[in-house]
Amino acid sequence: MLFLRAFIIGISIAAPVGPIGVLCIRRTLANGRLAGFVSGLGAASADMIYGAIAAFGLTAVTGLLVENAFWLRIAGGSFLLYLGVKTFLEKPADKPASASQGGLLSMYTSTFFLTLTNPMTILSFAAIFAGTMLGKTTGSPLVMVSGVFAGSAAWWLTLSFGVGILRDRLTQTHMAWINRISGTIIFAFGIYALIGAI
Repeated sequence: MLFLRAFIIGISIAAPVGPIGVLCIRRTLANGRLAGFVSGLGAASADMIYGAIAAFGLTAVTGLLVENAFWLRIAGGSFLLYLGVKTFLEKPADKPASASQGGLLSMYTSTFFLTLTNPMTILSFAAIFAGTMLGKTTGSPLVMVSGVFAGSAAWWLTLSFGVGILRDRLTQTHMAWINRISGTIIFAFGIYALIGAI
């Protein structure tokens, strides 16, 4: 079944723990399950856009993204450096906070932007979709893109709710160390992205 295959692809693309995963875990611990899930949805939305570009064969857009891969990596890497430092220096609150509506929008936007600035994502989708021979059946690209988004969103929902179980058991000391470790990892991903661009 095409949707099920696409669902599994969505999970497999979202599951590796990169900078987005670290960010979502940290936000879940600091602000709650909803914050982590909304952050994940930003990445899932970007995956859906890249998946649509690959599935519907928008070669001009794909070419433009690949041609500008250097600047996309620079932008994404720089933003990761900023997030890494910000996370490392952030002091834990006296008690876990709940994200406001404005805060949730910011969390969604930041992960959406970070995922979009990774041009390798479009190449991954293009390779996967080419292997499934989607062009032979009408409507298949739409089904594939929907499945990818559903799979990615399901992963972020599972991750945020799973990590959320630990939230109430953490002290300020734990959160301080989580901020430092998360910030360091995110900063390292930023350095890696900039080196990759060069």
